[in-house]
Amino acid sequence: MINQAVSEDRQAQHQLYKKYAPKMLGVCRQYIKDLQFAEDVMINGFVKVFKYLNTFKNEGSFEGWVRKIMVRESISYLRKQQFIVYDDEVFENSNSVSNIQSSELDVAHIQLLIDALPTGYRTVFILYTVEGYKHQEIAEMLDITESTSKSQLSKARKNLKEKLRQQKIIGYGTK
Repeated sequence: MINQAVSEDRQAQHQLYKKYAPKMLGVCRQYIKDLQFAEDVMINGFVKVFKYLNTFKNEGSFEGWVRKIMVRESISYLRKQQFIVYDDEVFENSNSVSNIQSSELDVAHIQLLIDALPTGYRTVFILYTVEGYKHQEIAEMLDITESTSKSQLSKARKNLKEKLRQQKIIGYGTK
């Protein structure tokens, strides 16, 4: 199917899109809170996938190759929007704590907690914990220092732990 898509077979390209779009929207959604913007980024990512499909060398998984494009598109979008801020004041002034009352944490709940993180924290957290990038790679991608990447990850984890602790207290009806 990939070879057919390389030769600009629209049906094959459509099949690849249908197969990978739901997963890739999830990837973009991890970085971008707003679903409509995440969809736009995903579509732009697929434009690049099809534009550069002939460069895929069948080394590693195709899904992984597409995923890297989506991650880079998401980061590029955030840079263009100037949403990536690596400043402690953003966190301190942020009052976006989720108040979902549930004894079980599901994926949507966790995503809401991650979404509430300041963009810089969230981006580093996802790149490191979900995508598996090393701090040096993250630093290069985001044009920050390696120590900033480590600091952002540490602060993101601390913030998420605190939110989870608060959720547990709220979930049991005690404040």
